[in-house]
Amino acid sequence: MRPNFHRPPVRSAKGFMLIEVLVSVLLFSVGVLALVGLQANMTKAQSSAKARTDAAYLARELVGTMWSDHIDNLSFYQTTACASYARCSAWQAKVAQELPSANVTINVATGAANFGDVTIRIEWTEADGATHNYTTITTINAS
Repeated sequence: MRPNFHRPPVRSAKGFMLIEVLVSVLLFSVGVLALVGLQANMTKAQSSAKARTDAAYLARELVGTMWSDHIDNLSFYQTTACASYARCSAWQAKVAQELPSANVTINVATGAANFGDVTIRIEWTEADGATHNYTTITTINAS
């Protein structure tokens, strides 16, 4: 004869699978939200990197324009005279198109000791309000 074991009452497992599904949906939702946040940060970083690259390209382009122009015309690239000189004002228009809200400062040294030293500074404000700048310094001379 078999011993008579008393089994504890079986608890109901109804609804356990539903809780598992709800927990997995919650974890999946957190993962999707994290990916959306990552995508937003990557888009912001990419926009910022593009603006920096554009500023560097535009400054190098002006240096190239200044090199190709006659050495006597360097003074026309000063910030104060740039708007009245066609080559410089065309470049400023390009800067305004590429980097909205940009401010450009061009300093060309005309003294005998440092003639041809050029400093180009481009400042811009991004959509989030952060201000950035790019500065390049070079020397342009006739020799």
